[in-house]
Amino acid sequence: MASTSNSNLDTSTDEKVASSESESALETARRQLYHAAAHLDIDSNIVERLKYPKKVHEVTVPIKRDDGTVEVFTGYRAQHDSVRGPHKGGLRYHPEVTRDECVGLGMWMTWKCAVMDLPFGGAKGGVAVNPKELSSAEKERLTRRFAQELRDVIGPNHDIPAPDMGTDPQTMAWLMDAYSMQEGETTPGVVTGKPPVIGGSEGREEAPGRSVAIITQLVCEYYDRPLDETTVAIQGYGSVGANAARLLDDWGATIVAISDVNGAMYDPEGIDTASVPSHDEEPEAVTKYADNVISNDELLTLDVDVLIPAALGNVLTKENAEAVAADLVVEGANGPTTSTADSILAERDVAVIPDILANAGGVTVSYFEWLQDINRRAWSLERVNDELETEMQAAWRAIKTEFEQRDVTWRDAAYIVALSRIAEAHEARGLWP
Repeated sequence: MASTSNSNLDTSTDEKVASSESESALETARRQLYHAAAHLDIDSNIVERLKYPKKVHEVTVPIKRDDGTVEVFTGYRAQHDSVRGPHKGGLRYHPEVTRDECVGLGMWMTWKCAVMDLPFGGAKGGVAVNPKELSSAEKERLTRRFAQELRDVIGPNHDIPAPDMGTDPQTMAWLMDAYSMQEGETTPGVVTGKPPVIGGSEGREEAPGRSVAIITQLVCEYYDRPLDETTVAIQGYGSVGANAARLLDDWGATIVAISDVNGAMYDPEGIDTASVPSHDEEPEAVTKYADNVISNDELLTLDVDVLIPAALGNVLTKENAEAVAADLVVEGANGPTTSTADSILAERDVAVIPDILANAGGVTVSYFEWLQDINRRAWSLERVNDELETEMQAAWRAIKTEFEQRDVTWRDAAYIVALSRIAEAHEARGLWP
């Protein structure tokens, strides 16, 4: 296990550790851009262009509530870069959605698509609303009006939204229908993450968790750790965490801890992950099935081989990074490690596999869905999973090459791969006019 030192970590609460050094998504994305650029001989003018989004659309979204009143929400769509292809990224419904958050997350999507060598650029959007306070009918009206407001700036060859926090396949179905009604033809390729019955892809919802499991397997092989001798703790048992846990369990790893918002199930002998419902199957059920419950904070510092934070951002911080006992961290969530924690873990030789690689299964299968929609030909689940594994292995090899040749961290290696591809495309296309 990785060496540890004394820490002031408070394990008395199941809430995520507050990060005094946390930064905004935009600040993080720009810092990572500068960091990768420092390792590369690229035109500084390209870096300057990539600091900013191509466009940011801000709209008002009025809807009639069920009680007859009208309420107005604010929506955003930030389109960062399209040098390699159409913009691609999620739409989220959350009360804290802001312009800068969408810009920063859109930049992350640019890096993620480039890491996976997908012909997309990054985008992100959403509405500042608490979806839990909306009825299903209100959420549908919100989505259809938002689709109308964005109609001129999205499309299958321009910008393709997908589900994100607070949205789901049904949300994408409403958005696709609203767009199609205005266009006068069914246009399934305008969004991904739809139900398969209307052009969605098999395996899309499971894809981020599957990619986390694939990358965990590959990194364990790299460090000569047989999966059947590997212990794993996973924070979060939603779509990402549960799918990763069940696959790794099937492949021979010992899953010793899983968690939801109420706490973590811990069994050093191993958990039968198939017997514990995921959040989608039964919300907040993990602790109901547990004989031994620990806090989410304690899970992060368990003496295991692999730690997979797959729930919230900013959970590994300067307050708890010294106490992380795992040798390998595979980021299932977006941004679970703060910059200070990242530096501490690197100093302690804890390998951190970044989110832009590990959970890229979602955007990769979204790409497959887009291809299926364009060609009007559905793929089997077996083909989707086989193609995903091929793409994840190719991305892993590219990052591994940079990691070994440049003697950098895995995160730096991933951003170097991404920025190299984006810069090459910008150099080839030039600046118009």
